[in-house]
Amino acid sequence: MTGGDPISERASGEIAEELVQAEAALLDEADRSATQVRQTTMIHPAMTLGDAYRVQAAWQDLRVDRGEVLVGHKIGLTSRAMQQAMRIDTPDSGFLTDAMVFAPDTELRTDAFTDPKVEVELAFVLGRDLTAEPAGPDLTIDDVLDATEHVTPAVELLAARSHRIDPDTGRTRTVIDTVADNAADAGIICGGEPVGPRDVDLRRVGAVLSRNGIVEETGLAAGVLGHPALGIVWLARRYAEQGLSLRAGQTILAGSFTRPVDVRPGDQFAFDYGPLGRFTLGFT
Repeated sequence: MTGGDPISERASGEIAEELVQAEAALLDEADRSATQVRQTTMIHPAMTLGDAYRVQAAWQDLRVDRGEVLVGHKIGLTSRAMQQAMRIDTPDSGFLTDAMVFAPDTELRTDAFTDPKVEVELAFVLGRDLTAEPAGPDLTIDDVLDATEHVTPAVELLAARSHRIDPDTGRTRTVIDTVADNAADAGIICGGEPVGPRDVDLRRVGAVLSRNGIVEETGLAAGVLGHPALGIVWLARRYAEQGLSLRAGQTILAGSFTRPVDVRPGDQFAFDYGPLGRFTLGFT
């Protein structure tokens, strides 16, 4: 894989490599033009989850080949409610490049994203590489905290390059469609006050998400698998099965502890993390 860490499962799947590349190119163009396309599994119904990660990896390659730099990863489907809704019992993951990093207290164009939404999370910035033995019990929350330079409040910007609900058939996209679509990730916004990984009880970090002055969501980071570092344990173990590690300097979005909130033109969002600070994000 060119230009950065592979993110796919390398076992052969159900669809040929040329179809993987074609699907990645379709999603890439949908992202660049902010135009939604049909769901991946409508064309490739035999696609496996491993195939979906192959598509995601090919899309990462396209972006890196254009000059983007891999800066981290996102973890999704970390809450029990979301896993039940998607009929899956494991998280999913996606990539983050430097082109997907946006500043807090600024405004973004709504029409630059397809069906955008926002979620509140914690982001872990690694101070050293994080490795695990393949499928082994060796990695713990303490190992993640030891490898973390700091933790910061963060917002994930979601987008759906393929339709969440097909406009013609009403078909809802599956987790395979979502994974191929980079686990729905479109960007990250970090704000507030960074803290050492053991300076606070991360499980009890709370956030209030307001849209246009109205509280839409509140939550505690314990909603992420019981502890926000556990998603990173899962990701490091999945990488270890491929002989890979999470790298020092990378930012890992640990998973949302609220439901996603729709973004509309003119919306003004405020994200209040209490002692960890507050920041805003607007959409034109």
